[in-house]
Amino acid sequence: MSSYSEIAASPGMSVVLFPVAGLVVVGVLVAAFLWGRRLSARESPKPLPEEQPRKPESGPVFETSEIQEPREVPRQEHGRLTPHQLKGYGRTEPSGPAEPRD
Repeated sequence: MSSYSEIAASPGMSVVLFPVAGLVVVGVLVAAFLWGRRLSARESPKPLPEEQPRKPESGPVFETSEIQEPREVPRQEHGRLTPHQLKGYGRTEPSGPAEPRD
C-alpha cells in the first residue's frame, strides 16, 4: 500500500486534484450568486421617486437654524492660549433670527 505522502507527492494526483478543487470553488461561487439573486427577487420592490416621503409645506420638522456671531480670538505674544484662557466658549444664543436658506 502506498502512504499518504506518496499520493500527495505524485504529479498525477495534482493534475487531477487542482482542476477538481477549482471546479468546486467555481461551483460554490455560482451557487452563492444564484442564491443571492433568488433572495433579492423575493424582496419587495424599491419605491418609485413619486412614492418617496416629502418635506411638509411648513418646512422641516424639529430643525432650527441659527447664525452665530463671530468672536475675536485673543492674541498672545509668547506661547499659546489654552482653552481655559478663551472667554465665552460653549453655546451662546444668537443675536437675531436666522435667515432661511434655500
